Amino acid sequence: MPAEKNKHLQNNSERNCRPDSLHRDWILATLEHYEALLTGYVGRILGDIEPARDVVQHAFLKLCDQSQAALGGKERAWLYAVCRNKAFDLLRRKNTESLETGGVAFVGHEPDPAQTAEEQDLHQHIAAVVAELPDGQRDVLRLWQAGMSYREISDVCERSEANVRVLMHRALKTLRSDTRLQRWLSASIETTLDAEPTQRTDALK
Repeated sequence: MPAEKNKHLQNNSERNCRPDSLHRDWILATLEHYEALLTGYVGRILGDIEPARDVVQHAFLKLCDQSQAALGGKERAWLYAVCRNKAFDLLRRKNTESLETGGVAFVGHEPDPAQTAEEQDLHQHIAAVVAELPDGQRDVLRLWQAGMSYREISDVCERSEANVRVLMHRALKTLRSDTRLQRWLSASIETTLDAEPTQRTDALK
């Protein structure tokens, strides 16, 4: 997020938060930790990074009305649920059924043109395959991609953990059936399915 956007979000959070310093510090620490992750997650749903930033700002402003004790350490699942619901609401308002965009890329250096073209082509193909998944499978897959555990996904989607695992299994089975993705999957998703969340966040970018 650009510096001025981040400063605006922090200022809004501070103005709307409860006055006690511990609450404010908790909000700002949570913002620093999850802002970029949430923006990438929502950006992949909406296909546009600017409204994704607005959705994340909406979520953090709502967080200001929550207490740390009430969330009981589940602020990540809470934030993802708020962002997910807000993003889907925006999509419904636009009356669109297409939820995939080919990925949102963030690069810190000038990429190789040939490699970039190849990666974009792969992203578009993955997006087309994922877009054909049933809503539940697609939703679970995105949250898994964002680094969430099965338990956290179950909290966000309000499904049982067993159901989340079934949906993930079916989604990956569909992806595996695509000839072009078979080799790529064996080198990425297959080796990260049971990994810690931080080790698999790039698997479907």
